Amino acid sequence: MHNGDANNDGTFINAGNVVYQLQVSRELNQYSPEDKSYFIGLPKSAANLTASQLWFGVFLWAKNQTKDSRRTTDNFDIVDTLGRKYYPLKLNSAINPYAWTSTPLMPGATQPNPNTTAGVGPTGGELLLFKLNTSIYNNRPLTLQIRAPSGNKVWATISLDL
Repeated sequence: MHNGDANNDGTFINAGNVVYQLQVSRELNQYSPEDKSYFIGLPKSAANLTASQLWFGVFLWAKNQTKDSRRTTDNFDIVDTLGRKYYPLKLNSAINPYAWTSTPLMPGATQPNPNTTAGVGPTGGELLLFKLNTSIYNNRPLTLQIRAPSGNKVWATISLDL
């Protein structure tokens, strides 16, 4: 088990008494049949990109390996090498089966539940959807920060592929 930071997809990382794993991180295309369903429940006010923006998806998996119930966080950001921070857009989880939401996990339970669309889907994780500036290609590597649910404390970081 790795604590603190992870340098690639697939590394397990402890963050706030929950183990997280980055399944996939990649640019998304809202017009692609493969990616189209990831954008369900996106607020109309956030649905358009400018010429200097792109969609980026981070798909996470989490497991409670403690003996007590634990809640996953919903406090994340991506930071580029210039220190610019990007925050995930809020997807309506009532209609988007891939949307990451803070969830209480019983001992041994995982997020996503393996019997859900996100759990059996091609990514094996729930989605954090970001709108990034295209300048991030010049400001790599990107880092996903997993934060405590309230406040600014960084529990762990994961280096993202782009």
